[in-house]
Amino acid sequence: MTALRVVIVDDHAMFRTGVRSELERGGVDIVAEAEDVDTAVAAITEAARTGEGPDVVLLDVHMPGGGGAEVMRRLAQRGPQTTFLALSVSDAAEDVIGIIRAGARGYVTKNISGPELIQALDRVAGGDAVFSPRLAGFVLDAFAGTIEVAHVDEDLDRLTEREREVMRLIARGYAYKEVAKELFISIKTVETHVSSVLRKLQLSSRHELTKWASDRRLI
Repeated sequence: MTALRVVIVDDHAMFRTGVRSELERGGVDIVAEAEDVDTAVAAITEAARTGEGPDVVLLDVHMPGGGGAEVMRRLAQRGPQTTFLALSVSDAAEDVIGIIRAGARGYVTKNISGPELIQALDRVAGGDAVFSPRLAGFVLDAFAGTIEVAHVDEDLDRLTEREREVMRLIARGYAYKEVAKELFISIKTVETHVSSVLRKLQLSSRHELTKWASDRRLI
């Protein structure tokens, strides 16, 4: 059988190296790597042009230049038919739903094992949609109307990507000091972001923010 051909797109070099090692050990052919939107579009387009695939693009959700959704948007304009499996540290509903709406065939989180990831890539390459049970629930709820996707998107559009990161950690109960350490920013910057989030969402406290995020399945 011909080896599965995969492009790895992730902005963390060490993570890409680890994933590449796991996939190659399982017989997967890594035809290219990319670290942001521009390099991903170029690498995937070139691989398609030369006839080297890929069968699947393993695509990080959050990256410099617009994220995984932007990669799919640009490639859709250029024409090459590509299958995407989204990969992220996040299991938040808006990330899952957003990237699936953009065109990904599945979504897995970065705590997945090597063999599980290879199986997921094989299944997506074969036309299946692949999600963990929890993430599949988000997608089903979105199509059933239980999650008001358009409303969630409208609210989140008011926030910058950094504000979304801060919002989610605060809503999960992190102290300002813990948020600062997690995101490599100062406590003062965290305070500024929290104030901005509360103002944009017209909320008055961390308690209200936690309820807001929980109601929208963002934590």
